[in-house]
Formats: sequence, structure tokens, C-alpha cells
Amino acid sequence: MTSTEERQMLRETVAALIDKHASPAAVRDAMESDHGYDASLWSKLCEQVGVAALVVPEELGGAGGELADAAAVLEELGRGLVPTPLLGTTLAELALLAADQPDTDALEQLAAGESVGAVVFDPGYVVNGDIADVVVGVDGGALTRWSDVSAEAVQTMDPTRRLARLSAGSADAIGSDPGLAEIAATLLAAEQIGAATRCLELTVDYTKERVQFGRPIGSFQALKHRMADLYVAVQSARAVVDAAIAAPSPTSAALARLAATEAFIKVAGEAIQLHGGIAITWEHDIQLYFKRAHGSAQLLGSVSDQLRQLESQVF
Repeated sequence: MTSTEERQMLRETVAALIDKHASPAAVRDAMESDHGYDASLWSKLCEQVGVAALVVPEELGGAGGELADAAAVLEELGRGLVPTPLLGTTLAELALLAADQPDTDALEQLAAGESVGAVVFDPGYVVNGDIADVVVGVDGGALTRWSDVSAEAVQTMDPTRRLARLSAGSADAIGSDPGLAEIAATLLAAEQIGAATRCLELTVDYTKERVQFGRPIGSFQALKHRMADLYVAVQSARAVVDAAIAAPSPTSAALARLAATEAFIKVAGEAIQLHGGIAITWEHDIQLYFKRAHGSAQLLGSVSDQLRQLESQVF
């Protein structure tokens, strides 16, 4: 079991690597590269921190950590919109671990960061789909291992997260679904919280620097109120996501996704407004946060889908 101190150290180590190797310029280079991520940074994260090994048991070459550890790392990566294969790889590991006969070789390679994983909830858009070595499908409560996979890139709003359309030459049943959609929703929500937090920080910093009528715009009472409301929205959503990580269930996962999605979209929209015209220029990073907010909102089903799911569980 990971202690609070150990998890905080994990966060700080990941944050330090991101600070050193994933500047906004480096993120842009990564998202435009052949693989859509910085392979050198991914290697550092896997070798120095073991990010791909967190949810894998120690006897299978992993770190024997918890879902909360992976969520903490994804939150830090989300802050900088850092493209990595971590989300898809973590989900693929959890899928293989739930198999009737786990593929230990594949798990060890995924944990070492030598292979990339993907889980298919909808073949039309798959995270890591075009770069995955290990592909597991989820359908009707069953898991299938995909072989002879063909991938076609999908045009997306968010350039920091590549998606692909997949089809399998064959798919073999390997076990029962342990609730991967709920786990994916919770991990994605943690990533959204990280991005929303950073987006708000950038906006607050800008309003302290931007001068109008002889004073920083952040000193105007109306803008102070707006940013206070955004802070409350993000922190409230963070509490919901933390609760889902601590006590996973279909309901808590749906609530986490709903809260994180709404908070991130709200912050990103306000960030565009508060930055003014420069926010929608390609050179400015706020437009990337805006695109990530709206891309992530649709990634595992829309907010209306999540509300329907909650309704069916509550009533």
C-alpha cells in the first residue's frame, strides 16, 4: 500500500521531469512527432519513476502500486498536456491482469515501458490506437485480445491526444471485464483536474500581468469574483475525483467524470475570455487547453451519456 508521503514524492518526481523535459515548446514538438509523444521523456518516466509499472504486481515486474498512484501521475501529465502512452498502457495492464490466464510476458514489457497498450471501448476512437503493441477489447462484460490489428488515424480537435480507428483480424476471449470503463473514467477525470488546475493558474498569472486603464485587470473586482468561482469549481471537482479514486464504483466514476469535465470546460472557456484575442492564436497555449477540455469531454462518452448512466444507477 502506497503511503501519502510516497505518493507525494511520486508526484514531485514526475513534476520535476516534466518541468525539465516537457516545456510548452517540447509538448508541441512531441504532438507533431511521428508517434505523437516524446519517446525520450517516456523512457525517463518509465526507467527513473516506473510510471508504466505502477498498477502491475511486483511478481510480474511491476511496482505493486494502486490506482491512486497512476491517477497522481496522470494528473501531473495533464497539467502540462504532456502526450504519453500512459493512460492506454495502464488500462491494457489492468485488462491483462483480469484475464483468466494473464500474459506475463506482455505485462512485463508494458510495465517496463517497452510496449504500448490500448483498450478498445469504441473501435472508432482508441487512445494509443495507432501505436499500440497490446490491444484489448471490452464488449458486453467480456475482454478480448486483438490480433492482426489495423489502425487508421482519426482527425481530432485535440492535437495533444492522438486517436485511431481500429479493426482486428481476430479477437480471442481472455476473461471478464473488471469494470475498465469506470477505471478509465476515473483516471481521465484525474488528468482533467490537472489540466484545469494549470489552465486556471495560467489565467490568474495573466490577469496579474495584463494592464488596462493603468492597472492589472486581475485587480478589478468583477474578475476577482470570476476567478474565485473557477477556483471553487476546480476544487469541488477535485474532491469528487479523489472520492472516486478512494472508493471506486460505477456511480463514483460517473460523478468524477461529470464533475471534472464540467470544471475543465468552464475554466478553459473563461480562460479564452480572460486572455482576450491572443488565447485563440496557434502560438498561445490556452487554445491547447481549450481543445483538450472539449476533446476529453467526448472521449469516453459525453456529459449527457454520463448523466444517463448516473440516472440508471440512482433510480
